[in-house]
Amino acid sequence: MPALDSRMIDLPTFDDIVAAEGRLLSRVLRTPVLHSPRFDARVGRRVLFKCENLQHVGAFKLRGATNALLQLEASSKVVATHSSGNHGAALARAARELGWRCVVVAPRDASAVKLQSIRAEGAELVSCEPGLVAREAALAEVVARTGAAVVHPFDDAHVIAGQGTAALELLSEYPDLDVLTAPVGGGGLLSGTAIAGKAMVPTCRVIGVEPEMADDAARSFHGGKRVGVQGSPATIADGLRGSIGVRPFAIFRTLVDDVLTVSESAIVSAMRVALEDLRLLIEPSSAVPIAALIDGRIGKPGEKIGVIVSGGNVDLSVCPFLAGRAPLNA
Repeated sequence: MPALDSRMIDLPTFDDIVAAEGRLLSRVLRTPVLHSPRFDARVGRRVLFKCENLQHVGAFKLRGATNALLQLEASSKVVATHSSGNHGAALARAARELGWRCVVVAPRDASAVKLQSIRAEGAELVSCEPGLVAREAALAEVVARTGAAVVHPFDDAHVIAGQGTAALELLSEYPDLDVLTAPVGGGGLLSGTAIAGKAMVPTCRVIGVEPEMADDAARSFHGGKRVGVQGSPATIADGLRGSIGVRPFAIFRTLVDDVLTVSESAIVSAMRVALEDLRLLIEPSSAVPIAALIDGRIGKPGEKIGVIVSGGNVDLSVCPFLAGRAPLNA
């Protein structure tokens, strides 16, 4: 994937995030911020968790999907997307509440729990093979068939602005954070977080974390050239299997301080720690930055860290420590 000159694309600004916050006031939850002295003692930092796992549809994705749909104009009132789960459910919910029809293309290896959520929110579900190429091809067929407007799961300026409202809320309550961290899949959450973070607290460092098995954002960030993952990476963090988007990468290059990776076993261990210390059952994607914190790789001793807990839609049947299996060894 060649690098793209950011001057050629529309990038959201902090003003767009502020406008999104006002737009979303009555449509999304202002999620709580949790603190665990036990976790602080474990990592040697003061950590504040912005609990988007408690958002409607169980994930931050509702913010971006709703913000984008509220600004769409289409006579057909049909909207479509491709998604591994949470964005699809979020767009379906937003569409239902605003009187739109929604079609979601999802890979056949998506989490059963997330597919059930998409159906429950009233969307038409179209199955496809795993991987970005198959997803985009199936979405193109849906658009040709229905005339739907497309809301991309992460490479959309309105979506990114909506996702940034989670960090805006967190920093409005705790403006003295030293570090903000979030998981990275396509990069919509981290790029929105970076815009809000650097505008509100310029000294705050913004750090993304992704699985070693799906490390395209780290390779892109450190190599200076956008690259993608091949196929569907075999990571338990199913929400982070996508390739970093054009807009997120452009934002990363100017506002993100680092992108780290963690192992599969560290992700599973972090899920268990979150349950023990925070009493939160979070999905693997949410556990990725927590894993890096446990390893001592985010922040310095005594610093105050903000974590965007991205979602809580867990397929209990494949969660090793809940299904009675040993943690992954990868």
